[in-house]
Amino acid sequence: MPRTPQQFEGIREERKSSIMLTALGLFAKNGFHGTTISTIAREAGISKGLLYNYFESKDDLIKTIIYSGLDKLDRLVDPDKDGVLTGDEMEYFLDKFFGMLQHDISFWKLYFTLFVQEPVIKLVRDRLAESVNKYIALLVAYFKGREFEDPYTEAVLFGAMLDGIAINYIANSELFPVEKIKERILQKYS
Repeated sequence: MPRTPQQFEGIREERKSSIMLTALGLFAKNGFHGTTISTIAREAGISKGLLYNYFESKDDLIKTIIYSGLDKLDRLVDPDKDGVLTGDEMEYFLDKFFGMLQHDISFWKLYFTLFVQEPVIKLVRDRLAESVNKYIALLVAYFKGREFEDPYTEAVLFGAMLDGIAINYIANSELFPVEKIKERILQKYS
């Protein structure tokens, strides 16, 4: 029986995700410059030509990986996309943030390793700045509504705190009291 267009699209998305996960692991292990398209294709079990059917270049592949992580966070920060962060949405965001971290620690470990490589930062700087500025604006308005003394500094602190929590959890998940930290943050910010 012939496949439907939806089945072909599903297969394409699965293959693309598989290539991205393979590349993420290789980029984290060998560095962006130390990883070739040929190595990624070989490790993914496909030809180099087929890889180019999914990604135009190694730069395109790394951008897609980084943007995918940013998109995951974007979907959590303002779920109804109205540009306003409510207390319920803050609680939802924090719950999902901690859940993502705990349930997909291997992805986030590789992602953070990749994210701090200078060649990668250069490639994604504009998109990263766009996302951060959007988050900061939402958080400033949220903290202003909650009458924090300095909403901008609180927004920056909040973001840095979540980054630090993620890095510490990734580095030592067995000893990191992630649930207690989550509860403290929920008490303070939602």
